[in-house]
Amino acid sequence: MRYVERPDQPPEEYLEVAEREFERARNHYQPPGQAPDPAQIKTYKFGAYKNAHVKKALHELFHGKCAYCEAPYASVHPMDVEHYRPKGAVAEDENHPGYWWLAMEWSNLFPSCIDCNRRRKQITPSGDVRQVKLQEDAFEFSASERQNGGKMDSFPLAPTGTRLLTPGEGPLSEEQALLLNPCEPNPGDHLEYYFDKESPVSFLLPKKLPEASQHEPFRGDDDLSLKGATSIHVYGLNRLDLVQARTEVLRRLEFLETAVVTMLGLAEQMEAEASSDDDMLSRGSRLVRNLAKDTIAEMARMGRDAAPFSAMVQAWLKDFRDRVAP
Repeated sequence: MRYVERPDQPPEEYLEVAEREFERARNHYQPPGQAPDPAQIKTYKFGAYKNAHVKKALHELFHGKCAYCEAPYASVHPMDVEHYRPKGAVAEDENHPGYWWLAMEWSNLFPSCIDCNRRRKQITPSGDVRQVKLQEDAFEFSASERQNGGKMDSFPLAPTGTRLLTPGEGPLSEEQALLLNPCEPNPGDHLEYYFDKESPVSFLLPKKLPEASQHEPFRGDDDLSLKGATSIHVYGLNRLDLVQARTEVLRRLEFLETAVVTMLGLAEQMEAEASSDDDMLSRGSRLVRNLAKDTIAEMARMGRDAAPFSAMVQAWLKDFRDRVAP
């Protein structure tokens, strides 16, 4: 998951559509002169979020990738417009009517792949893939099981959070949501990727929170981020197909790293044996170094915002730069 800076205003063509639906929804959930009874409120059929201008804007803003897992959806299936705070129900609170007043809110809408958005059985690793266990090398990745994955109407809160039932009841921050929002800064404070050359599988893990942390309400067992762990589980970010797709990109990066290291080593050997700057070996070493630089540039392009799994690639490139100084 990567941070995406969202424009404050939705597409201009959407404003009037959203305003009309908000008024209709408010009359449905809060009838004038009546005390609403959550048990009697029937489901409201929202439609504004399906607006073509919204879909186009979200597609462009997220480069045709799922906001949560960063998999490109465009070549496989249509985009789901997903509500970060669910519009018609909340799985964790059967008496909650859903965040109906945010159903058409621009900041609450995200492009999602089917697997991140819809609840269904997904094949996931059955071993303990918590960060602590990975560091202790006490894990097995060979086994798997089917677990419920996909967000649907789930929206869990931290134990110290207060769920809002109506608009204007309080700031949304009081809820202390346990699901990461890609348009709120620094998802990387709660998530990290597991890289191990002996076992090149790309798992996403909850991150250890530092001792002095602004994220204290989200500190879980072993100081791991509850926000990270919950997001991984609810969005299904370690489902088998997704891990395989990320791992394929990871293995390409590792192959390119091997090529770069080999080329730099060859260039050093040629330079050591060259008799002058005009020597054929010296000229050859420059060509090899330039090829290594071109390869590194290609690796960097794999981490551009529009590329699949760019957050993983950028995290890997940071480690790569620490290992290799061309």
